[in-house]
Amino acid sequence: MKKIKVLPYILGAITALLFSGFCLYVFCPAINVHNVGLWVIIDIAILLFVVVVRLTKGFKDFGWITVKKRTGSKGRTKKFAKFNFNIKYYILPIILTLLIIVIGITGSTVFNATSYSEILKVKDSDFSVDLSESVGTDSIALMDTASARMLGDREIGALSDVVSQFNVSYDYTQIDYNGNPIKVSALEYAGFFKWMNNNVNGIKGYVTVDPVSMSASFEKSEGMKYVPSAFFSEDAYRYLWTEYPTLMLENLHFEINENGKPYYVASVIEKTIGLFGGKTVSGCVVLDPVSGETQKYNVSDIPKWIDVVFYGDLICEQYNWHGMFQNGYLNSMFAKKGCKQVTTYYTSDDEVDETPISDYGYVAKDGDIWIYTGVTSVNGDSSNIGFLLANERTGESRYYSIAGADEKSAMAAAEGEVQEKGYQASFPSLINIDGHPTYIMVLKDSGGLVKLYAAVNVEQYNIVTTATTQAECIKKYRMALGIENDEKKEDIKEKTITVASIKYIDIDGNTFIYLIDNESNIFKAKASANENMLLLNVGDKVKITYSGKTITSCEKVG
Repeated sequence: MKKIKVLPYILGAITALLFSGFCLYVFCPAINVHNVGLWVIIDIAILLFVVVVRLTKGFKDFGWITVKKRTGSKGRTKKFAKFNFNIKYYILPIILTLLIIVIGITGSTVFNATSYSEILKVKDSDFSVDLSESVGTDSIALMDTASARMLGDREIGALSDVVSQFNVSYDYTQIDYNGNPIKVSALEYAGFFKWMNNNVNGIKGYVTVDPVSMSASFEKSEGMKYVPSAFFSEDAYRYLWTEYPTLMLENLHFEINENGKPYYVASVIEKTIGLFGGKTVSGCVVLDPVSGETQKYNVSDIPKWIDVVFYGDLICEQYNWHGMFQNGYLNSMFAKKGCKQVTTYYTSDDEVDETPISDYGYVAKDGDIWIYTGVTSVNGDSSNIGFLLANERTGESRYYSIAGADEKSAMAAAEGEVQEKGYQASFPSLINIDGHPTYIMVLKDSGGLVKLYAAVNVEQYNIVTTATTQAECIKKYRMALGIENDEKKEDIKEKTITVASIKYIDIDGNTFIYLIDNESNIFKAKASANENMLLLNVGDKVKITYSGKTITSCEKVG
């Protein structure tokens, strides 16, 4: 009987276990059959086991081996090289690698285009109803994250006892706090040794930034020990992995509840197509960074104070699946009939000359944070065919068919209005001004300070106004649209009039209808917003509602 050497197998097993343990501790992959990362770790561990066994047995399975062979009567030698590799010993890791590739391909959009397009449920909706004028500029997060970071750093820089030990996290979260939109970011340890010095007491505060008033404040809290900047078992992500090792967690971020208590929230991810394909959110896990207590919620049970579960990048990816693959994969590649996507821009980085990114704004609505982004055709022009509004807590998504300029064009229009100052526009948000979809944004100087507010009409982005305050900017914008004069806007009134005369006047490319009644009163309205008025004739009796001289609705009587 042939004697089996046990030592090579022991060494191979130890190597595979050490590698697996290292990967589990450092990368914390979900122990879940749908996690492709776990399969890759297992595959590499098996390969290492085989390699170590072969090496310790003295076999050189990799590389060229020089072989000498004596030939001829004079004893000359001839050298040649031979590649030594016995594939039968590596059949298992090879099969597993091929299996991972095949499973990945069969779960891709190539074979499952319809399933991918149905992951995000999008409802067509009415812009003027969903974004009523009550959702005004006080509910719009006009400040971009870069400006929030600048204000947060400035606030912490004034606290000498804090800035020496902690930094403000680079990641800010947009949340709704007691009905107001704010950005929040936790402090983080400024390196390993600062963690060693402070981990007993933890991090005792976070920063809030008000994007409306453009102000920041430092809020004290109980010591937070389980945070992303901590090390070893106190690292927040590793701590959650030990509590929920089978869950696939993403989007770990900082939030506060309505009482200002800090929490970390992570989205629970599910793969719905094959083993690795299709990504959606099934719930979230909440971590109390002070006590270490955790709680898992399904989507239907998520508390109202949690704002970000269906995070913006995932929503944009899911909408692109919805817009591109509704008519099949081949259509998305060739005919591209009906294909659309969220507005995508290109930015330069160190590794790739141009990297496509999706961008979006935020709206605080009904106690939740909604992201909005433009939707465009895949032709890559500078116009939108509609807008997407999506709830980051519930995933509810609504589409509005509104053609107009895309966000970058609106930003350029606002910058061009004050081009001599060299100001830069922030990514805009979307508001409703008397039924007119309107971009609103801030203009910043080279130091990142907000200097002006700008409003740009979505459908006609040559209509641009700027001012030093939001209220003044909106007032000037309404005047540019012809729906408000210099006087204070009066209450809405109702009246039945007889049309004595009708005039059509073009103002800045917009057609306005002027009605003169038999008492010589003058009323006006924008034609595109009141198309039924184009059918009126002299002598008609009409019932109108109006504010000042501006008609808000018009109905023919009789």
